[in-house]
Amino acid sequence: MTEPTHRIRALHTDSTVTVYQAYAPEIGLPAAREGRFPAVWRRDRMTWIKPSFLWMMYRCGWAAKEGQETVLAVEMTRKGFEWALGHACLSHYEHGLHTDRATWRRQLKQAPARVQWDPERDLRLRPLPHRSLQLGLAGEAARLYADEWLVSVTDVTPLAHAIHARVRDGDLESARQLLPRERPYPVDDGLLAHLCQ
Repeated sequence: MTEPTHRIRALHTDSTVTVYQAYAPEIGLPAAREGRFPAVWRRDRMTWIKPSFLWMMYRCGWAAKEGQETVLAVEMTRKGFEWALGHACLSHYEHGLHTDRATWRRQLKQAPARVQWDPERDLRLRPLPHRSLQLGLAGEAARLYADEWLVSVTDVTPLAHAIHARVRDGDLESARQLLPRERPYPVDDGLLAHLCQ
């Protein structure tokens, strides 16, 4: 069966969804230890969350890029995740989806969340033909994420390193067995209609 171009795939339960972020240790380690973001985490700037573990690995270089050495698995409420999707604007203008550029710009400026669809990645971090969701949270959405939607924060940097070691050794099957069990995330009809064609 062919994978749809736009689909959210994530580790999720009936009430939560897991997203990934990478931070410098001075933010990531206290967040994992305390189960919330430390005071130095800024609620007034956009924060990007990613339901795809492998896309996070692509972005942070298996937790090797400067300022992204600590990878967090953030379990958040599905209610919050879906609120953010419902209030999001696509990060780029899409002819046929938006009325015109001026309308899209106004929507983007007012939206507390934005969405990008980037190529999903395989274990060697090569692009796949289908897309992975990145969800940017700003203003009200960032505050709600930090203060109300968080359920747990786990440091998964050791997991990232363990999977990467197996990939480097050419043992892709063993690496695949360690990956989080991401599956299609159920969304109501229409929740993503304003975010993809």
